Amino acid sequence: MGRLTRVYAALAVAAAAAAVAAVVVARRRGKGTKWGKVREILTEIEKKCATPVARLRQVADAMAVEMHAGLASDGGSKLKMLLSYVDNLPTGDENGVFYALDLGGTNFRVLRVLLGGKEGRVTKQEYEEVSIPPHLMLGGSNELFDFIAAALARFVNTEGDEFRIPEGRQRELGFTFSFPVKQLSLASGTLIKWTKGFCIEDTVGQDVVVELTKAMERQGLNMRVTALVNDTVGTLAGGRYEDNDVLVAVILGTGTNAAYVERANAIPKWHGLLPKSGDMVINMEWGNFKSSLLPITEYDETLDFESLNPGEQIYEKLISGMYLGEIVRRILLRMAQESSLFGEVVPQKLEIPFILRTPHMSAMHHDSSPDLKIVANKLKDILGIHSTSLKTKRLVVNICDIVAKRGARLAAAGIYGILKKLGRDTLSLPKQRTVVAMDGGLYEHYSIFSECLNNTLNDLLGEEVASTVVIKLANDGSGVGAALLAASHSQYLER
Repeated sequence: MGRLTRVYAALAVAAAAAAVAAVVVARRRGKGTKWGKVREILTEIEKKCATPVARLRQVADAMAVEMHAGLASDGGSKLKMLLSYVDNLPTGDENGVFYALDLGGTNFRVLRVLLGGKEGRVTKQEYEEVSIPPHLMLGGSNELFDFIAAALARFVNTEGDEFRIPEGRQRELGFTFSFPVKQLSLASGTLIKWTKGFCIEDTVGQDVVVELTKAMERQGLNMRVTALVNDTVGTLAGGRYEDNDVLVAVILGTGTNAAYVERANAIPKWHGLLPKSGDMVINMEWGNFKSSLLPITEYDETLDFESLNPGEQIYEKLISGMYLGEIVRRILLRMAQESSLFGEVVPQKLEIPFILRTPHMSAMHHDSSPDLKIVANKLKDILGIHSTSLKTKRLVVNICDIVAKRGARLAAAGIYGILKKLGRDTLSLPKQRTVVAMDGGLYEHYSIFSECLNNTLNDLLGEEVASTVVIKLANDGSGVGAALLAASHSQYLER
């Protein structure tokens, strides 16, 4: 080989090496740009979702101010602060057989409970779940309530001997009706509008207790609706039955709400006679709380804008199970669009609203396997994203953490606001124990969320006061809770 040939060969090798090096550098640069953009988006989210204790205290103060305004006048606050007309919560002394009807969606439940006083408590309970045929959700009022009353009558006919009602007594029912209602008294309320796929025009503006009562009469069923109940108020009743120190109930599930026991003389908009107990349970409808102090991101704003109720339920959209997974999806979608996080093409499924549900988010957030196998499986099965790196999977967990903990900390601030309104945020002598009855799958099953909520509430209260405040799980407020309210407001109590 001549000298010139050797020079050309060496130059060719050098050029090839340089080309390879250039490709490697370009790839590294591309990779650096990708993760640089991801870090930029993540830093912005961390900043906008921040919930330092000082800010949470301000949120709690704003909640307490809105509570005062809502108690002063209807329409005076984003919080409706609805009178429930429940002035007697269960004491544990209740005896006898009581029924509940829980209508909140495409299925309804009928229940009966046997109460045995202080010793027996809930001695026995039975229930049945019934699906509503789709055509009845769009038909006439009589057809729907006749179907419900017929199912209730069939259920009554299966009473065993231990559930027999004494001669001459009417059966009594607590009716949980989870649709917007203007409550007029403990056992009456007019339907404001249907939701959840129901559209029965002739029921709107009618008293739903009257509609049910007429349907039961047509079935020959001698049963009295003693209480029309909201599920959160039912949770408060169920909690109080188990623990006399329960003052507050919170639901943190698909949706969220809170109810609490208020002194009747602290409700300026209450114009009736003060109840004997001096108390009135208030259904806050706290999901509609709104304040400039809430840490809101562009993802929350677009979610709200595209929702069925823009501008409404802002607090619920930050803290409840319906929305947490969707917020995570929106963040991942932006990262995929702006940094090619999951490859050059944005995964199609990632663009589908509400495809990533909060139980999926919770499973990824709780993944403790070294290679985050659960995260990989969820991304693959739900979003069609294959072969993700460990770094990407850690990023997904981090985003779940930011969104879940913001929600949990804001929920804790809401509870702290209620405790402030009740004067239970400071120590009193003798020490008063305060119990919050908690229901809902988000709190019960998403343990990182519930632990964060508990720890945040303790931080806000301070060690001494926190030792007097307890959060207790209280299940089935819409069922057993409604039956208990029928018992505590029974027409036979005075006798």
